[in-house]
Order: sequence, then C-alpha cells, then structure tokens
Amino acid sequence: MRHFRISFLVTFILMAVSGWWGYSHGGMPGLINALWITGVLGVMEVSLSFDNAVVNASVLRHWNEFWQKLFLTVGILVAVFGMRLLFPLVIVSVATGLGLVDVWTMATTTPDVYAKHLTDNHAQVAAFGGAFLLLVFLNFLFDDEKELHWLGWAEEKVNALGTESLAVLITMGAVAACVAMGPVEEKYSVLASGIVGIAVYIGVNWISGLLEEGEPDLQDDEEEGAAPAKNGNGDLVKTVARGSIGGFLYLEVLDASFSFDGVIGAFAITNDVVIIMLGLAIGAMFVRSMTVFLVHKGTLDEFVYLEHGAHYAIGILALIMLASVKYHIPEWFTGLSGVAFILVSLWSSLRYRKRHAAQA
Repeated sequence: MRHFRISFLVTFILMAVSGWWGYSHGGMPGLINALWITGVLGVMEVSLSFDNAVVNASVLRHWNEFWQKLFLTVGILVAVFGMRLLFPLVIVSVATGLGLVDVWTMATTTPDVYAKHLTDNHAQVAAFGGAFLLLVFLNFLFDDEKELHWLGWAEEKVNALGTESLAVLITMGAVAACVAMGPVEEKYSVLASGIVGIAVYIGVNWISGLLEEGEPDLQDDEEEGAAPAKNGNGDLVKTVARGSIGGFLYLEVLDASFSFDGVIGAFAITNDVVIIMLGLAIGAMFVRSMTVFLVHKGTLDEFVYLEHGAHYAIGILALIMLASVKYHIPEWFTGLSGVAFILVSLWSSLRYRKRHAAQA
C-alpha cells in the first residue's frame, strides 16, 4: 500500500476541499452532494484511464528512480492543473477570444455556458487525441522487437508487414475519414487538429531518438576505466538523457489525450468546474500511483499480455474518439471496452503462465 499513501493523502485533502466548496455553496446538502460527485468522478477517471496506467508503466519501467519520482511530482501537477484544468480553459479561451481569467469567471459563474463552449470544440480535440492514440496503438502493433503476439499468427503477420510509415499512413486515412464525417464548417479545423496530433507524436518520438543517440555510453566508459564526471550538472545532463525528456513529454501528451475525454464525460455528471477538477485530480493521482505500483511489482513481466490489452484498449479508444466527431458514444461504453480488454489480457496472461509452468 506504500505506493498509494500519497494518493490517499491527496484524496483526503481534495475531498475536504470539495466538502468545503459544496458547503459554502449549498450548506449541508451541498457538502454531501459535492463529496458524492467528487468520489464518483475519481472512480470514473480511474476506470477510464487504467489502460493509460499500464502503457505508462511500460515506458516508466525503463527509467531510473529520479524520473519515476519526477513523474509522480511534476507529472501529476501537469496532469491535474495543466491537463484537467488549464487545458480546457485554454480551449475555451481560443474558441471565444476571451482571456483565461474571463474564462475562469465564466466557468465558475455560468458553468452551462462554459460547458457549451467546451463541448462545441469536442470534434477538434477528438481528432487530435484520436490521431495520437491511434499512432500509439499502431506502432505497438507494428513493433518489430515484440516477441509475444497476443492474437497469435494474425497479429504476427500484421506485425511483420507493418512499419512506422504505414502507421502514419493509416492514421492519416483515419483522420481523412473523420474529416469526411464531420460538419462542413468544422472540416478544416478537424483536419488541422488531426495533423497536429500526428505531428506531435512524430515530434516526441524524434526528440526521444535524438536524446538516445546523443546519450553517452556509460557502460563503455566504465569498462575503459574512464573517470566519472564530478560535475553535478554533467551528471544531471546524463540523467536527463537516460531518463528521456522525450519519454516524459510522450506520457504527458498521452495523458492529455485521455484527460479531455474524461473532462467532457464529467460534464454529464456536473457542471461545477471546481468539483470536476477535484474529482478528476483524485483519479489522476491514483492512476499515477498505479503506474509506479505496476513498475515496482514487475506486473508487466508477470502478466505478459497486460501491455497488449492496454494498447488494444487504446486503439479502440482512438477509434471511438475519431468516430465521436459525428456520433455520440456513451462514456460507459468507452470505459467498459477498455476494462474488457484489460480483463481478457489478464486471463490470457494467467493461461500463458499455467501453460509454461506445466511445460517446465
């Protein structure tokens, strides 16, 4: 439970803030209602983002303790205040031409108007997030270093034929289909958003590759007897290179793609932006702690298909986001589809372990 101690502490604090906010706006009934909705939003965020935690863990397990702590500190601040509060405010600000302070005033005084502006820009955000997440899924599917194939020979054949270029081509086709489905007045903005999603994915990968190429080979230096650098800044630079700024950015953009869908879904429950932020913050904190738990416990090594299930869930989420440009898809379906893939992958992993244990 030590991995979740901070999450429980943050939950206690945020629930107290939620209770105070509810009481100050509606007395005791307001307090009870605020606590209930905050709890529901926290659970919803965890259920919608468990696959995000698994994918995060698949990246984070290759990082050192410094970057793992950074992910839980700076990363959670970015996730909570950046992606779940500031990001929606910026979207409404750009859409309306108002300043952030004015948008915040709108969100707290006329939440219905704020919610309408936010949902009116859903198509653009869905195109961005859908394109980015689809590339995450396809590049996992086409990864030539992947030795295990969850879906057997079919996945193996697809893996053999796929390349990064094909992943980009397929995603561009998906964005084009998304544009064709969308309203005429939004075609340009949806297309631009999808292209930006593709560009961000490629850009983050490029930064990661650049850092890896420029990373000093510490092991070779040690074998050759080279003296370790005594300069603290030099050590920090090496740590940053090894930990991967690109990887950190990748996880934050991945979280952004997940988070906005949760924000939109939250408005179906309440239009109180403060309660939404508090509830989603609790969920985001537990998702981060869950990520570190999966890393430290070696869960991805123990349940070998869990990472596969999470990526397939992300693939489905990407298609749902792209389709949501035209069609309304209930949040419960989005959440359950992800959970279903996770559960099936866990079951497949247990079968794999039993089969190999019997052969040993």
